[in-house]
Amino acid sequence: MLFADSGLSDASISVLLTIWSLTAVVFEVPSGAIADRFSRRSSLVAAGVLQALGYAAWVVFPSFWGFAAGFVLWGLGGTLTSGAFEALLYDGLAATGDEEQYGRLNARVDTIELIAQVPVAVVATALFSFGGYQLAGWVSVAMCLLSSVIALRFPEPAREAEEHESYFATLREGLRASVPIKRAVLAVALVYAIDAFEEYFSLLAQDWHVPTVWVPLATIGVPLLGAAGASLAGRLPFRGWVLFASGVVLIVAAVWAVPLAIILLGLFYGLYRFVLVHVETELQHRIESDARATVTSVAAIASEFVAFAIYGLWVLGSAAAIGVLILVVALAIWRR
Repeated sequence: MLFADSGLSDASISVLLTIWSLTAVVFEVPSGAIADRFSRRSSLVAAGVLQALGYAAWVVFPSFWGFAAGFVLWGLGGTLTSGAFEALLYDGLAATGDEEQYGRLNARVDTIELIAQVPVAVVATALFSFGGYQLAGWVSVAMCLLSSVIALRFPEPAREAEEHESYFATLREGLRASVPIKRAVLAVALVYAIDAFEEYFSLLAQDWHVPTVWVPLATIGVPLLGAAGASLAGRLPFRGWVLFASGVVLIVAAVWAVPLAIILLGLFYGLYRFVLVHVETELQHRIESDARATVTSVAAIASEFVAFAIYGLWVLGSAAAIGVLILVVALAIWRR
């Protein structure tokens, strides 16, 4: 919404999102190896600082190049988080013999993350009403810095790789470890890439005739249904047809294209999040190497290439075209 209200076209916005993804493509795997070799906790701390700087760039320089710089900084922060958080969580559980609890805990993390968007939507509406994008932007900067402070308190078990391997040895180990579990890596890449579509939810609401000031509240149910799907993933087994069903629901919503279609958008997101938790959990269980963050980053970087298709389809065919892509991905995952 900030980009659109600053005069950028849909094509320019997709270019910005592509810059974001390109940053991840370049730095994703190297940053995962940094987390494995040095400190996953420190990677999370640095990620919050970089994202804060990215938001600050958007507030101070609200233009295409200011937004591009912000996305590069945010992209760098995102690569430091990706893989490091999952590895810190899984190895922390493994240190106490509780790694089998990872799936349920991962589902809980996803659920809390999505539910948190509800009070944020209310606060965003108030901030936008009182101070526009400037106030909302600076509060976002503060929240990112606060996340770094919280990350400083995370416990981190010692790892053998920290003491005996060089950075490049850790990087090579992570890349080699990805080969025998390539199907799990590919599954995570394909499914995780779909989450790039979440960046367009507010634009969809506008296209479906929701006034800008009411967009945060109108879309408040989307993360709630996403949280419900993630929570159920911690209790119910995986079902291959669920992702296919989510694509069908999204296509129906895109064709309907009225404010009430946001309900279907939320249903799509809930079904999608159910699948995402399952494939992420399966990948972590299959990783046997100490370079856990690097292997997870390999899946993340592969997802960025699929995300390019999401951005392109938005320009060419909007949400309906993305729904068709989801059907294709669902069939590929279902068969394997």
